[in-house]
Amino acid sequence: MHRCRFGITSDCGFVVWKFPQNKNKNRPRCANLQAMHKGAPPWRVGCADVASGMEWQLSGNPALGEEEEAANKQQQQQLIRSERWACNRRTILLGCICIIILIAVPSSNATHISGQFQTGDFFQFLAKFGFNKADLTRRNAYGYIYGNVTSTDKYAVPLTLVVLDRRTFLEFYGNRSQRSREAACTGMFSRLQRIAYDSTCNPRAKRDFLRHVPCPVNQLCSDEDEPGNVVPGSQFTYVINLEAEPRFWYLSLVACYQNKSTCQWHAHESLPRLSKLDSNLLNTLHYDIHLVNLHPNNSAAHPLTYQYSYDQQNLLEMYLVFLLVYIVLLPMQIYAVRRQKHPVTKLFTVSLLSEFVSLALITAHLIHYAANGVGEPRLQAAGDVLDILSRTTFMLILLLLAKGWAVTRQQISRTGWIILMSIWVPYCAFHVFLYIWDRTEVDVVSDIDEYQTWPGWIVLILRTSFMMWFLYELRNTMKYEHSTKKLDFLLHLGASSLVWFIYLPIVAIVALQVSPMWRYKLLQGITNSADCMAYCVMTGLLWPHRAGQYLLLAGTKYAGMDELDEFNEAPHIVRERERRRNSPPDEIAVGTGSRGMVLSTSIPHSLNGDACNDLLEAEDLDAELLTDLNKNSHIVA
Repeated sequence: MHRCRFGITSDCGFVVWKFPQNKNKNRPRCANLQAMHKGAPPWRVGCADVASGMEWQLSGNPALGEEEEAANKQQQQQLIRSERWACNRRTILLGCICIIILIAVPSSNATHISGQFQTGDFFQFLAKFGFNKADLTRRNAYGYIYGNVTSTDKYAVPLTLVVLDRRTFLEFYGNRSQRSREAACTGMFSRLQRIAYDSTCNPRAKRDFLRHVPCPVNQLCSDEDEPGNVVPGSQFTYVINLEAEPRFWYLSLVACYQNKSTCQWHAHESLPRLSKLDSNLLNTLHYDIHLVNLHPNNSAAHPLTYQYSYDQQNLLEMYLVFLLVYIVLLPMQIYAVRRQKHPVTKLFTVSLLSEFVSLALITAHLIHYAANGVGEPRLQAAGDVLDILSRTTFMLILLLLAKGWAVTRQQISRTGWIILMSIWVPYCAFHVFLYIWDRTEVDVVSDIDEYQTWPGWIVLILRTSFMMWFLYELRNTMKYEHSTKKLDFLLHLGASSLVWFIYLPIVAIVALQVSPMWRYKLLQGITNSADCMAYCVMTGLLWPHRAGQYLLLAGTKYAGMDELDEFNEAPHIVRERERRRNSPPDEIAVGTGSRGMVLSTSIPHSLNGDACNDLLEAEDLDAELLTDLNKNSHIVA
């Protein structure tokens, strides 16, 4: 028995539908109908059907000779390979886009920084680091900044390494963009020269903010007047011990120097004009600096917090917990999808697998970061992109279920797919654009997160719009559903999905009132918790033993004919059946044929036309009409 989407062949023993004659008479009807079916997703109607049609032609044609048939098979195999390559180009394109993103997105700030600085660059921001509250009873609990700054070039006057807290740094940082570098140096150090310690110009000050670099090779910097405070193996050490609360500190290099005679600050490029000394703007110094929250000798006692800025502490423990949950959840879903092969479960498995891989990559980065203070920024970027794709794919699953896919219908119309993809794909692209914007355009000095920029607000608005669309589609689906179990499922799906949709805009607004030292951890913790809960709930809903109660999770794309009997009891179908039942036929004829008595019923053309017009307004016309005709054929028989 061959089951087709629009009818059943004559050996089924039921109604036979007449189709237009096909030029290729040897080909099964189901293969032709598949190409005509408008309910399949656009990508399945195109590539899959062409390949399947070519594969059928490879099976041979009795009317052809063996040599001609062999030649045709070889030609068709080449066509199949070319068509499948065309279908796979989209996947390859997506992979290339991900690789470009990983290359283009710069690495995140590390607590072990190394590099070089040219005098001609004038200013270079190095790092932003959150230090813990200082414990005055334990010196090992202080924050430390230590390292080496050397150069093979000769400097007539030194450059300046500056370490400032946020309040002092904002004024210093704002003056760097003045027209002339001479005026910039004067403005940047106008306040610092009054509060920063200097053995010549300000010996009474108590704030240790400045170091003159480069330091002599294999020697301490000239500003280190207490060698006992310097961490072994380094040329300078800052001790952060005046913190009443956690606070960000900022580290930068600037090509300014202080005249020891006048105690005024000047730009390095002005040196030839102010003195007889030469200034080579191509001189380069090399730095290797560590920023940590404990004394290096005490690092083994706190390996999970030693390298981390305060705003990122405990992230590793959080990701390890979620990774363990997904290690249990992913095999369960793989087992479930093997038991029930259907696009909705496959799509959910892809989303869950992307989230698991994302967590694994980010966790690997955080573990490496705890060991060396650098980590693997490329792994983190790849994990962040996969996390975005996982969340957007899960949103697509919710929209498909709200439209009744696998609940009240097996397929969605081509128009529905086009509308859905034309909105969902740009949303995914814009979400990735937001990530790149946050990593490249947002000034690291500022205390704003990704949802406090205009791309972030647009993403939140789009997410809220998706939520409204989800509720609209869910309402339309429930309007034509009468099954109590399915209505309960749709109600629970709507309630839980509504929470998942709305939590992020609410949390983003609340985060505006949270201190930057806690904001990032708050957003990551709530986001990962909500996603994990959503995946657990969806895994339970799609579990094989439960899904059969309310979902149409059949094994093949032509299955679902048994469930059509339940569709036939939908309210709009029942009303149509009652109307036809109350309309008397014009003529009833009884005749005999070779197989027995035949009952023929003739219905007025006007009534038949009205019924067809009403049925055309319903969705899934082919499935509903087929079921109704099958049942009527039983009654007539």
